[in-house]
Amino acid sequence: MSAAEGPGPLLSARDIRELAAAAGIRPSKQRGQNFVMDPNTVRTIVERAGLEPGQAVLEVGPGLGSLTLGLFEAGADVAAIELDRGLAELLPATLAARGIDEERFRLLHADALQVTELPVLPRAGVPTALVANLPYNVATPILLTALERFASLRTALVMVQTEVVERLSAGPGSRIYGAPSVKAAWYGRAELAGRISRQIFWPVPNVDSALVRLVRHEVPLGDDAERIAVFAVVDAAFAQRRKTLRAALGTWAGSPARAEAVLREAGIDPGARGETLDVDGFRAIARADAVVDR
Repeated sequence: MSAAEGPGPLLSARDIRELAAAAGIRPSKQRGQNFVMDPNTVRTIVERAGLEPGQAVLEVGPGLGSLTLGLFEAGADVAAIELDRGLAELLPATLAARGIDEERFRLLHADALQVTELPVLPRAGVPTALVANLPYNVATPILLTALERFASLRTALVMVQTEVVERLSAGPGSRIYGAPSVKAAWYGRAELAGRISRQIFWPVPNVDSALVRLVRHEVPLGDDAERIAVFAVVDAAFAQRRKTLRAALGTWAGSPARAEAVLREAGIDPGARGETLDVDGFRAIARADAVVDR
C-alpha cells in the first residue's frame, strides 16, 4: 500500500520508507535528520503541545511530514521551514495526497537560523506555537533564535536530545545549569514534557530524546537592548564557569576590579560563580554595569 493510499492521515513506518525510496531520500547525518516513524509518538507530541483547533503553528524541519500531518489532525494550520531541498519539494505532494487543503499550509525552503519573518497562514494568521522535531546539532540555537525573533510564539514544544532538555530546564546550582538555561529563562519557563524512545526514529540515533515545553512570560523581562546586555553577561560568566564572577567578568567589565564594583553595585558576591545566579541576578549585573564608571 502506498502512502497516498494509506487508511489514515498519519504516516506509518512503511509509508515513510516508501516515500523516501521513491524520492531517493536518505536521512542526512550532517543535518541531524532522524525521521519519526511511529504515529502514536506523533500524537503524543501534538497532545503535549496543547494546541487549539485553528491555531497557527510553526514547524522547523518537517522532513517527510510525520509530525506535520499530526498537527493537521489536531486541527492546526502549519507554517514549515525546511532546509533540505529534496524534502521541501516532496512535502507539498505528500500533504496533497493526504487531502490537506493548501490554504492550511505554507512552506519556506530556508535555513531556520536565517529566517526573519514567518509566513502568514491564510486562515490562522501568524504562528503562535512552535512544535518541532529539531535537528540535534542545531536544536538550541534554533529554539532560542525563534523565541528572540518571533514574539508571536507564545509556546514551544520541541523534541531534542535529552541532554539538551535537561540543560534548558535546569535551575541555578545544578551542574548542567548554564548559558542556555538562563537564556531560556529569559523568554519563559522551560520544563521536561516527556521522554521519547530512540527506537521510533529512522535512523535510530545514538542518544536519547525528550520533549521540552516552554511557555513564554506573560510580561517580557525586558526589551531587546536589555536582552542583549544580559546575554553578554551570561556568555562571559559561563565562558569560564569554574572561575568566580569577579574573574570571569573581568574582560567583559574592562578589568577584574571594575567587575567587582559592578557586582557589588548589583548586590552580588564577587566570589560567587555564574551557576548560582538566576536570570534576575544576571539582569541586576547588566543594570549595574550601566551606572558604574569605566
